[in-house]
Amino acid sequence: REVAAYTLSRALSWPDIPPVVLRQGPLGLGSVQFFVEADFDEHYFTLRGRPSCDEALRRISVFDYLVNNADRKGGHLLMGDDGRVWAIDHGLTFHVDFKLRTVIWDYAGQPLPHDVVRDLHALRPQLEVRDSALRHELGDFISPAEVAALRRRLDVLLRHGIFPTPRPSWRNVPYPLV
Repeated sequence: REVAAYTLSRALSWPDIPPVVLRQGPLGLGSVQFFVEADFDEHYFTLRGRPSCDEALRRISVFDYLVNNADRKGGHLLMGDDGRVWAIDHGLTFHVDFKLRTVIWDYAGQPLPHDVVRDLHALRPQLEVRDSALRHELGDFISPAEVAALRRRLDVLLRHGIFPTPRPSWRNVPYPLV
């Protein structure tokens, strides 16, 4: 799932997710993610409201909906020493059932930015064509049903053109928050 999230982020060219590779370890197959030098006192709750972080946070919000992130905590966003907002921890993603839990609800119901909509439209054919490079690569890490659910979530974003909104009677935020 970590590798699949990184793969999807590369296809979109956002958000910034540190490179992730699959490796055979002493306990079996697992993912390894590049370590990002960061200010570890910074996290979502210190970054929100900063104009320099707004675009990155908006894109992460859309990405979390696409991948159905069930665990976007504030501490999973890092302010890198390079000035970029890095998104980490995508282990609870891509489930076919709706499980979105995130701390990023600031943009709920607002129109998606035009550049995000453009990128989502460009992603659609890559997920539709069965023999596309992206579908082939994602297929190494997630099931065909999970790819289909990803396409459905993408279609919802394109159809409505707004940031996702919290669902009534659903635990919409993870615990703990940071």
